[in-house]
Amino acid sequence: MHKAPPVALTIAGSDSSSGAGMQADLKTFAAHRIYGVNALTATVAEVPGEVARFDATDATLLGHQLNSVASHFSIGAAKTGMLANGENVDITIEFAQKHPGIPFVIDPVIFATAESRLLSNEGVEKMKAGLLSLAEIVTPNLPEAEALLGRSIRTREEFIAAPRQLSESYGCSFLVKGGHFEEKELITDYAWIDGETIPYSHPRINVADTHGTGCTLSAAICANLAIGISLREAVAAGISYLSRCLSQQYQWPNNGDMIAALNHFPDGVD
Repeated sequence: MHKAPPVALTIAGSDSSSGAGMQADLKTFAAHRIYGVNALTATVAEVPGEVARFDATDATLLGHQLNSVASHFSIGAAKTGMLANGENVDITIEFAQKHPGIPFVIDPVIFATAESRLLSNEGVEKMKAGLLSLAEIVTPNLPEAEALLGRSIRTREEFIAAPRQLSESYGCSFLVKGGHFEEKELITDYAWIDGETIPYSHPRINVADTHGTGCTLSAAICANLAIGISLREAVAAGISYLSRCLSQQYQWPNNGDMIAALNHFPDGVD
């Protein structure tokens, strides 16, 4: 009999292109040798750069999914992605409060890379009021950090201070990703963990498409927390994993152009 792996839970939407959302999360878990379980929040018709439509899962059904997996598996860590609306945020809050021993990685999916809105205004307010404070860490990109702060981030000093200010507002650790902020060859993401600003610098990898990077990073952090390493180490390992996914990205010809997707099983995964 093989030794059973740790279990991680993703609460997220389904991406029909499989580059983001639940599909990206489950592939990331598998790449880390984590057994992934899931609760579907929305069905999304999308490809990189275009969200055609999404339908949110009924909140009662989401609750049944969460209760079912929690009753059957010992969940080592959990993450959220797209929650779609306020009702699903409420159900997620109830679940997190019921299971305080599970560390939660919150990817506050408000906008798609294609700038489509993926969380209602009510959902954003409920996330700010009740969900973020339950997180082990929250992983916003620049537009999401601005939405959570309620103001723009224009200077490097403001960007570096943002994780601390967000932590002071919501009572948890934050990792603010620098990909939208810096156009340099070296990107620095900044975290506020245990009362300290921590920079995580890594090369910018120029690729054909970055669809699913936020989902993949938060899932990798979640997977590493399920393994049992510290939050600081989990963030560093997640960033390193995402870099390998990007540098070994898949590409296919398509009507004279090239389409691309993250490689969630790159060389170099332990």
